[in-house]
Amino acid sequence: MYLAVDIGGTKTLIALFSRRGRVIRRVKFKTAQKAEEFLKELTATLVPFQKYKIRAIVVAIPGLVQKNYSVKFGNRDWGGIDIFTPVKKLFDCPVFFENDANLATLYEGYRLSGRTVFLTFSTGIGGGIVEKNQILLESNNFEPGHRYYRYNGALAEWEDIAAASAIEKYYKVRYATDLRKRTELEDIARRVYLGLPDIIEKYHPNTIVLGGPMGKIFRLYSKYLPKIEGVRLRRPKRPTESVIYGAYIYAKQQTN
Repeated sequence: MYLAVDIGGTKTLIALFSRRGRVIRRVKFKTAQKAEEFLKELTATLVPFQKYKIRAIVVAIPGLVQKNYSVKFGNRDWGGIDIFTPVKKLFDCPVFFENDANLATLYEGYRLSGRTVFLTFSTGIGGGIVEKNQILLESNNFEPGHRYYRYNGALAEWEDIAAASAIEKYYKVRYATDLRKRTELEDIARRVYLGLPDIIEKYHPNTIVLGGPMGKIFRLYSKYLPKIEGVRLRRPKRPTESVIYGAYIYAKQQTN
């Protein structure tokens, strides 16, 4: 069995996978603001999983990972938090850490031919790059949301134009996924498309997966996206669970 831990800005999800990829058990809890409180709750939540024979654990981090266990969170002022030690004390198996966007990309690009770029349109715009079922080195420095574009007469970063949070702010709605009018969907398509030509020119993907909240309504606005020769645009296989399934695949890759 494999254990996957997805530490998000709002909630942390723990899922136990069978060797064939079936979720046997899952637990979710609110991610605490303070590192000490988070580590305490994480440890307590992991204890019941000790009864299972686990081959490997993968922890998905929304930030930087160095030397496998030295992490810096993008959504918490936790500094260099040590998650490895408390987890390793509970389990006698390998423990791996990886960026959450990389793991989501690994899952969404798994077994696809050629190169896949995964983009998540959420609070910001992030993502990664995979080829032949492997996370590419370029993926670690992949920050497409910070490129500048002109839209509606103003110059702004792509994520301030096309991220789900930016669209929600513009339309004054709680969830961008609630937008359904044709004019709204056409506008979403234009916003999403802005950064795609630069990504294609630099990384030469065969497939681009548009994920995050905007992945949930991909079928609604995709009809208004321009056709791109030689590149397939598609929705994610699991818009809300790409990270946790990517962690499972990564665990198998590291232990096989």
